Amino acid sequence: MKHYKHVFFDLDRTLWDFDAAAEVAFERLFEKYDLQSLGIPDAHEFHEVYHPLNERLWELYRENKITKDDLNRTRFVLPLAHYGIHDIALADRLSEDYVYWSPRIVRLVPGTMELLDYLKPKCHLHLITNGFQEVQHTKLSGSGMEPYFETLTVSEEVGVKKPNPEIFQFALQKAKAEASESLMVGDELAVDIEGARAAHIDQVFFNRTGVDTLEESTYVVKSLLEIKDIL
Repeated sequence: MKHYKHVFFDLDRTLWDFDAAAEVAFERLFEKYDLQSLGIPDAHEFHEVYHPLNERLWELYRENKITKDDLNRTRFVLPLAHYGIHDIALADRLSEDYVYWSPRIVRLVPGTMELLDYLKPKCHLHLITNGFQEVQHTKLSGSGMEPYFETLTVSEEVGVKKPNPEIFQFALQKAKAEASESLMVGDELAVDIEGARAAHIDQVFFNRTGVDTLEESTYVVKSLLEIKDIL
């Protein structure tokens, strides 16, 4: 088994359970703004409507077709419009509260802390994320993960986003690491795995949803703790 000195992790949906935290945040939004009175049946359905629209906005953001401000403003305009609600001020308030609450509702993917405890004495740990800088720092400090990581590379500081290999190269330089001694762990083939491969970094595809794929990665795991067998 190859020895890796540096392990780079994606954050959202790899270590941080983004969707579980979002569900709780939506319950709070639904109650605070009495969205049922506006014709939205329940928080879960509202989140189900929001989710694919938000994912598409993030794709556009990664492709530099919209800005951070565009994403934050539009992410609630679209799901509200689905219910015939055209209220920009409400969309702005929902977005502001969501950005505040979601990183403070700590939900980690099962096995996260056990894996970090296992890896910390063995190798240098780092993060590479497309998420917004202030939000990701809040997640790390509030969850107890912050002390485990030596560097955090955020797309906003680099000026490019995963899967652009430049962000991986920037992260390597920041960590004083060589690609040949590094490993990238992520849950998105097109973003984490292809980007790391383009930067000549070995990859672990965290296939937590069990998707069928012909894409190749150096390793594939279905749970975080399986990474112990690699490292």
